Amino acid sequence: MKFRSRKGFTLIELMIVVVIIGILASMAIPRYYTAATKAKQSEAKNLLKQVFVMQSAYMQEHGAYWDPGGASMSTATPDAFASIQIQLEPPARYVYSIAVNQQHFVATANCSDPGIDTDPTADQWTIDDNGILVNAIDDVSN
Repeated sequence: MKFRSRKGFTLIELMIVVVIIGILASMAIPRYYTAATKAKQSEAKNLLKQVFVMQSAYMQEHGAYWDPGGASMSTATPDAFASIQIQLEPPARYVYSIAVNQQHFVATANCSDPGIDTDPTADQWTIDDNGILVNAIDDVSN
C-alpha cells in the first residue's frame, strides 16, 4: 500500500491564524484611529500658529492686534482673515475666531459634532498673544 503525503493546512491551523490576525487587528485599529485623529488636529495647530505669527507682526507694525470684528473663518468664509494674510484651504474641519481685548488676543479653533472622529465630542484649540497653544477640549482622548 502506498501512502500519499497530505499537503496543505488543517482546519485547526487555519483557525489559529485567523484568531492571531483578529487579536493583532483589535490592537492596531484603535491606534490607527487615534493617529488619524491626531493628524487631523494638525490643521488647527498649524493655522493657530500662523495666526499668532501674523498677529505679532501686525502688532509690531500697528501697535495693536488686528480685530476681525466678530467674524469667523470657516469653509464658507475662507478669506475672513485676509487682512492678516491668512486664508483657509478647503477642506477645513475647524471654524476659527479671534477675540481681541485691548493689548491681548485669543484665537480659537472649534470642530464640533461629529468632531474629527466618529464620536460627538467637540475638539477645541486656543492660542493667545504669548504663543501658548492649548487643546481645551481634546476629541482624541474622549
